[in-house]
Amino acid sequence: MGVESARQAFLSLPQLDDSGADTLDRYNWQASMAAADGLRLYLDALDGDGRPSQDRDSRIVCEYHEDWAAIDGDAVELVSAKHRDVTTGPFTTINSLADAGGVAHLFGRWHALGETPSCRVVTTFGLSPEVQKLEKAWEKLRELRLAHQPLTVPDEHLKPVTELCQALRSYCKELPLGWAPAARPMPSPTDAEIAQVVRFMAVLDVEAGKLLRDHLAYGAANMYARPLCDHLRLTIDPEPVWTAVHAIFYARMRKAGRVPTGKLPAVLAYRIGATSPSVGQLERALVNRIVTLQDIDLAVRTAISQPHGYRPLPRLQRTTKLAVKMSVGQCPDNSIERAEHLAQEYRDFWREERSGNPTARVAQARLERYLLRISDEATQSTLSEAPRGPAFWGEVQRLIAASPPADLPSGMDSELLLGGLCELTSQCKVWFSDRFDADQAIEAIRRGQGQTS
Repeated sequence: MGVESARQAFLSLPQLDDSGADTLDRYNWQASMAAADGLRLYLDALDGDGRPSQDRDSRIVCEYHEDWAAIDGDAVELVSAKHRDVTTGPFTTINSLADAGGVAHLFGRWHALGETPSCRVVTTFGLSPEVQKLEKAWEKLRELRLAHQPLTVPDEHLKPVTELCQALRSYCKELPLGWAPAARPMPSPTDAEIAQVVRFMAVLDVEAGKLLRDHLAYGAANMYARPLCDHLRLTIDPEPVWTAVHAIFYARMRKAGRVPTGKLPAVLAYRIGATSPSVGQLERALVNRIVTLQDIDLAVRTAISQPHGYRPLPRLQRTTKLAVKMSVGQCPDNSIERAEHLAQEYRDFWREERSGNPTARVAQARLERYLLRISDEATQSTLSEAPRGPAFWGEVQRLIAASPPADLPSGMDSELLLGGLCELTSQCKVWFSDRFDADQAIEAIRRGQGQTS
């Protein structure tokens, strides 16, 4: 299948599912990474007058086959975006790269699309030394492909290539026909299987070191929009440009773009004598997922002319001791909201217990001694983490789930136990960071937000 058919195959083959475009919570980071790709395509397409060249036909297609695809002419690159938190770290095994890293899904889509696209994984953390052996293999194969040389695997790379082949058997849901399924013991790959994996690896790349989601607000504009502003010789704050471009990608990731025909039915779409749809017709059907260079150009020009209209709204911070402590520890807003809710449920639980149970105070005190021990253990194991808050939050949940007290009060579960730890945080008995003057921090927030109470 020739290069010219990559775009046709990508657009005409239905994707397996559409769950990505229906889930909202995880899109900000993915939209940011897709926006960075879009800005790179836009920057590369600018002519001497600072406008997208009419000769460049580039675009990003969001949430179709993969998290997004970069298209330039007839070339297609499928991109899988995998955010890894500080507590998760790099991919430590080839199995984890295939499964959690999305490489197995990429392989399945690459095969279904006739082996026409290239593939890329973008992630926050990189690869462990063990997985770097596989990375050296695909770098060598890519080098051979670009030099138009036969794709032969040197002996020193054969072991990780074989391991990837076996991992794909376990984690790829659309294995090619003729592949042996996963089994114990795992059979050795056939020559045909190895040959196909080698072709896949020659078009694969893993791009690590992307911004963590908690750092986007601080670094994304300078990392991704500043180079464009510098290229255009603009001495402006890049934040409005980044905000405007990111907004387009966030909308497309949510499949919220405007469709010219709305919900009108496809009348006479398959009339007698009709032919297969062209690339242009296929793309019109996906217009609500596509970001073109012209879309990006309009957003950039509007942000330049009206920068104040694209500045992000100031963040409204909670001013409870629990929220302030978790915020200083760099916990995300959703974790803080959940903690506040659980702390209130914990208080409500014991209020009801104490109203009719004379031993409730003793039971509560015993439970809170247990929670303080959990807090101490979690602190010791996360002291070296930066930021400490998310790591501590995850560790206390793990410890609570692993070893709950044997004599829990009736109706108490692990979520309410976590609420108890949150309530102890409100009482300044648990910290998500080093100690600080919480009252002074709350007062500073209230002054900054114009609050009087």
